[in-house]
Parts: sequence; C-alpha cells; structure tokens
Amino acid sequence: LIMEQPSRRTSWLYLARDGWIFLTPPLVVGVIALAFGWSIIGWIGLGAAGFVGFFFRDPERPIPQAVGCVVSPADGRVVAVGKSDGCPELGGEVQTVKIFLSLFDVHINRAPCGGDVQRTEYTPGKFLPAFRGEASQSNERNSILFNAGGTPIVVRQIAGFLARRIVCWVGPGDSLERGQRIGLIRFGSRVEVDLPASATLLVQEGAKVKGGSTIIARLAPEEAARAT
Repeated sequence: LIMEQPSRRTSWLYLARDGWIFLTPPLVVGVIALAFGWSIIGWIGLGAAGFVGFFFRDPERPIPQAVGCVVSPADGRVVAVGKSDGCPELGGEVQTVKIFLSLFDVHINRAPCGGDVQRTEYTPGKFLPAFRGEASQSNERNSILFNAGGTPIVVRQIAGFLARRIVCWVGPGDSLERGQRIGLIRFGSRVEVDLPASATLLVQEGAKVKGGSTIIARLAPEEAARAT
C-alpha cells in the first residue's frame, strides 16, 4: 500500500502521476533506439510506453449532482450486487456493489459521495484473480470509510493477480466531494462499495460503469437530505 497526500497533484496531461514512473523508461529507450537505427527495440519501447500511457490515463468525468446519489468508485464491470452481511465497518446487513477492473479500464478510483474520511485500513493478503468472489476476503485490500452526513459508506480497493500495489491519496480527516479522485490500483483489480441496507441499488450484475459518472445507488430520503 502507498499512502499519499491528497493535496499533491494526482494527474498531468490526463495521465495519473504514478504512470510517469512506468512510462518514462520505455519511452526513453524507444526514442534513443530509433535515433540509433535499432528499429525493433525502438518500436518495442514505444509500444510499451503507449500501453502504460493507456493504462494510467486519467480522463475528466461529468459528476452527477442529484441529491442522495452514489456514483461508481471505479470503471469496470459489475460482478456482484445485492445484500451482504460481511462489512465490519458498517455492521449488520448492507448493500454491496462489486466492480472488476480489467487491464483496459481506467484505474483511477473516485469518492462515491461527498463527505469526510473517517479512517482507512490496510489488510495484507493474497493476489488471487480479482474476478473471483473470494478475492473480497482473501486478497490484499485497503478500506476507506466515508461519513456522508452521518451515513457510513465504505469503498474497498482490492488487489488482483497482476495488481501488486494499491495507491491511496486520502486519509482520516479529509473532506471530499462526490467523484473526487481517491487513489488507484496498478494493473488489474477490484473495487467494492458497501452502502446502508436502506439504499436503493440502480445497477445490475454485468453492467458497465464509469467511475465518478455512473449512478449506482440512491440513499434513503432521510439519509440523502444529510449527505452531499
């Protein structure tokens, strides 16, 4: 797990800051190799740089402003949705949306709602394929507990078979807006969001979602009135 201060810039030229660490070496090798006439090495280097740039892309997103709406914390495909009793942060029965991110999805994670970060909790674990159900409890993960006007909401960043590093840009005491960038997971992963049992889910298994833009749930009226 890498914890970074949210005040630092998280992207440049629509590329996540972390991406430049991986993009620069193959880009430099490719350019130098082509300059010396080593075309095969050069094009391999530029191809690798192109893939890294594609993976770490960080596009702007329109953020819904409807009262009480909860947006997807990540891009990807919904692999499970429904009631669950496995969230220690919220206790009791909750509504859960589980999202699998392939190598071709944007890997920036976003806040599902406005509110304050109460705590983050890192749990070491395995690196099973992120699309497997047991990844939720067995894999390395980082949980972020939000307080949305008194309503607790949890976002869980889960590493996958290829994802070996979870990056979190927020910490306890940070006040966030809906759709704000909160971190990323490098190379294939899974993101889950746990909501109160009173929330109404608006997505189904198999749906494609976009982080910060797709509304995945609505809070109950009394909770929505307090949330932002």
